[in-house]
Amino acid sequence: MGIRSLLAKPFAAYVAAQTKKWALHPVSYQQKTLAAIVGQAQNTIFGRDHHFAGIQSYEDFKKLVPIRDYEDLKPYVERILKGEADVLWKGKPAYLAKTSGTTSGTKYIPISHESKYSHFVSARNSTLSYVHETGNASFLDGNLIFLSGSPELDETAGIKTGRLSGISNHLVPGYLRTNQKPSYKTNCIEDWEEKLERIIDETLHANMTLISGIPPWVQMYFDRIKARTGKKIKDVFPNFSVFVYGGVNFEPYRARLEDSMGKKVDSIETYPASEGFIAYQDSQLDPGLLLLLNNGMFYEFIPVEEYFNANPTRLSIGEVELGKNYALIINSNAGLWGYSIGDTVKFVSKNPYRLLVTGRIKHFISAFGEHVIGEEVEKAMKHTMMKFPEAELTEFTVAPQVTPAEGLPHHEWFVEFGHQPADLSAFAADLDNQLRSLNVYYDDLITGNILRTLKITLLKPNAFIAYMKSQGKLGGQNKVPRLSNDRKIADALKAFTV
Repeated sequence: MGIRSLLAKPFAAYVAAQTKKWALHPVSYQQKTLAAIVGQAQNTIFGRDHHFAGIQSYEDFKKLVPIRDYEDLKPYVERILKGEADVLWKGKPAYLAKTSGTTSGTKYIPISHESKYSHFVSARNSTLSYVHETGNASFLDGNLIFLSGSPELDETAGIKTGRLSGISNHLVPGYLRTNQKPSYKTNCIEDWEEKLERIIDETLHANMTLISGIPPWVQMYFDRIKARTGKKIKDVFPNFSVFVYGGVNFEPYRARLEDSMGKKVDSIETYPASEGFIAYQDSQLDPGLLLLLNNGMFYEFIPVEEYFNANPTRLSIGEVELGKNYALIINSNAGLWGYSIGDTVKFVSKNPYRLLVTGRIKHFISAFGEHVIGEEVEKAMKHTMMKFPEAELTEFTVAPQVTPAEGLPHHEWFVEFGHQPADLSAFAADLDNQLRSLNVYYDDLITGNILRTLKITLLKPNAFIAYMKSQGKLGGQNKVPRLSNDRKIADALKAFTV
């Protein structure tokens, strides 16, 4: 047993005890968080504009602070970009995380000196929770890899600026850098395919024990290793035992990834965002991700069906219900207030509060009022794949076809298989039935002959990789939207059909 694994177990026990302390008192810790962040920001420009000094309760807060998306917050961010201090949070941000916006172009999300600490601590605690529950700490003595974007940072108004994955690389403490892969030089390569080859050069003969990244890009890493060696991952990295992922639902990728590995390994799901580290999987035995209620963020939840209302219901943690989809709103010690991050979540436990990420509030199909969401299409695909075990899924996305050349409108599923189902028509029929069972509105439209059953459009091998490359979004933390309510992605994918 190495020194890291030896020290990790008592530290993991300490972290587990601290976590239990706030998890047992979720409402009081959230109330304390709201009071603390409002108090610290009352002398900022935003705090004065919204009368923070007079806020005594959550009800006061809701009256004074409206729900915002990035466009609404942008005037304040622009003042930060011009060099002003004390705008959304005291002082200037430690970092600005660059993300891609659909209407805003590049978005700049502030990360404060206080919030940057929680990004690293939460990532660390997700791993320590696993160590405490399973007793497995030996992976900490081997090599660890996080497949991410470049850690090179620019400066904006004197503030270090880059992708979250790049910023996170700078927050890794020195004691972990000695067993971290790849090298900083390799990690800085911008071209994803070139970078991947160099990563393989550096890791192929290393003792890789933990691998982390978004599943489709980890799959690409595994595919390239197999192409070089002709071996399963278990034979290349025999001590690989922990897979850490986030950003997308693992289930659509699980079968193919496990086939590439040649064995099952434990996995830890995380929920990091530029806006803050929100949740992580704290148990291998229970479903859902532990919502981090003592992490400098006060959460609000809007029932999805009310999200686009003028005055939607806003709930705090003690008011949510199990099994109901909510739009997630955060208020943070980075200066984000009433901020809609665009995700939808559903609670599966209240003791402690654990949730599932069910989709994106703007990623849905509702061309005819069906409002099909990401959780539904992923569940439908998962159940259908179980009935066709010979099929191997690589990736898929769904879009409406409102004006087909012939026949009724329908949902078009663009699917890239590693191995096709033996009977594609039967697969499509079962997939449609699964979706109908999950969404009554979609079922009504099929029954009423408003829509025809779904159509599967097959894509060539590596189609999604080629598409992402054509969009300049290959690798890193980029991912293909599971659903679109328009044909923009669908039309681009037509170039890659079988």
